[in-house]
Amino acid sequence: MLVWLADYLSQYYHGFLVFKYLTLRGIFGVLTALTMSLWLGPHFIRKLSFYQIGQAVRDDGPQSHLSKAGTPTMGGALILICIAISTLLWADLNNRYVWVVLAVTGIFGAVGWVDDYRKVVEKNSRGLPARWKLFWQSVAGLGAAFFLFFTAPSATETTLIIPFFKNVTLQLGPFFIILAYLTIVGSSNAVNLTDGLDGLAILPTVMVASALAIFAYLSGHATFAQYLLIPAVPGAGELVVFCAAIAGAGLGFLWFNTYPAQVFMGDVGALALGAALGVIAVIVRQEIVLIIMGGVFVMETVSVILQVGSYKLTGRRIFRMAPLHHHFELKGWPEPRVIVRFWIITIVLVLIGLASLKIR
Repeated sequence: MLVWLADYLSQYYHGFLVFKYLTLRGIFGVLTALTMSLWLGPHFIRKLSFYQIGQAVRDDGPQSHLSKAGTPTMGGALILICIAISTLLWADLNNRYVWVVLAVTGIFGAVGWVDDYRKVVEKNSRGLPARWKLFWQSVAGLGAAFFLFFTAPSATETTLIIPFFKNVTLQLGPFFIILAYLTIVGSSNAVNLTDGLDGLAILPTVMVASALAIFAYLSGHATFAQYLLIPAVPGAGELVVFCAAIAGAGLGFLWFNTYPAQVFMGDVGALALGAALGVIAVIVRQEIVLIIMGGVFVMETVSVILQVGSYKLTGRRIFRMAPLHHHFELKGWPEPRVIVRFWIITIVLVLIGLASLKIR
């Protein structure tokens, strides 16, 4: 929005042309989302407390979690509001990718909101039934996948890139739709499974989004993309602003979500942010790198799959409790230790993902 205004005002004063620089708008995107999150956070938490929108805690979970019952939840709505406003202010709204990520994030956020509302307000422990949750996730995921496939101007934008190998690619054709769908929906649910401890999911999300901003900037710059042997995706650079907004809003939310949390994200935030990471990775053609950088999300998801599969097949559990972070809690690790160590793992994995830009 402000890009249009700056473009108009530049005919009277050329200094406004500075707002055409993507890096500057990315910085302002971070600061805008961060400032809004910190400013609105206390008011948002008070409102959630006033309406008694509090977290329910599982009786079979770690005993240390029982004290968290009643802590305000659905705080992810604050993150999404800040991301949306910051993106609408600083991004080029003529860019189709901006609207794709906003739409996907919004729809997944709505699915999460309904699930949270039924659990917390209507006291329905099932929330939104799993089949309906997956149905609406699939509608959004497939919608984005079909749109990106049929509007791709070249085969490059539907090619699978194998990181760490020079010129090793796989032209997917229509299979791009399946990969994009699995990436978006899978990433959404993986982040949601990870969101079980104070700050555990949000900081890895911020780190992965920040790294994807680098990929988006380089993919959107033809010269850099050619030099680094990554797909050149015209217009993808504008996603820097969206990624920056995720980072700013996420850091602002972490101010209140850090241990001991004053507010929880809820499905409204976790499902939406995971989907956002997935669709960005699809656009910049870095699905495999997303799996690497989001390794903590992957580990959490795999632990649940293994636990359920083992119990159904053998009647035995592999972990003391799934997802994985609860296993370490039940082994005696204090919650802050689990959180910080998972953060450290994410930092290492993000650096490995970024290294794929040069190691080929």
